[in-house]
Amino acid sequence: MVRVSETDDPDAQLVLIVDNNPMATMRLTQVFTQKGWRIELCEDGDMAVDTYVQLAPDMALLALDLPTMDGHTAALEMRESDPDARIVFMAPRHQRQLAADATYSAGAVAWLEKPVTQGIIDDNWDMIMGDIPEAPGLDDLDELYPEDVDEIRAKRDDEEVVEVIAAMPLPAPLPVVEVEPAPKKKRGKLKLLILLILLGAIGAAAAYFLL
Repeated sequence: MVRVSETDDPDAQLVLIVDNNPMATMRLTQVFTQKGWRIELCEDGDMAVDTYVQLAPDMALLALDLPTMDGHTAALEMRESDPDARIVFMAPRHQRQLAADATYSAGAVAWLEKPVTQGIIDDNWDMIMGDIPEAPGLDDLDELYPEDVDEIRAKRDDEEVVEVIAAMPLPAPLPVVEVEPAPKKKRGKLKLLILLILLGAIGAAAAYFLL
């Protein structure tokens, strides 16, 4: 998520631009900067949904072909979290039928043909800012994602925690302390002393018997 805003007006409208094409996001940033809007950028559908829920922008422009989650599904999740979400799809000409179907399903206000220029946005501005249609595709969202949306996000958060833990460096190994073995007791002198005592005793006994 990247925040790009050249306006100091905190009350300016906010647009969420979701596209993994840097040239496309640069053009759209210029267009909406000139219109005085605040701008938020995302490169994948999954993050776009989280960003939308967090910031509640006034408009979301989504490419259909996005990493992690396609634009159509991301738009449906946005409409589920906010029935008044203003969605605009962007797609190349060869995806026009897919874009038209997604526009109807998600209740988008419009779809724009790529590359999206200022002229295209200006020509369609009244439609873009017009009434928000119903989103019949919301009825199919449970079939697309049988799990509850909150459960999906909780599972994703758990996976992120596991990834963070797995990425943490292992603790440094404890230093190996070499313990010198205890010196062996010197028993040579003790053995010599015992031998001398025995020899003395034997000598004394021999002298006794010789007397």
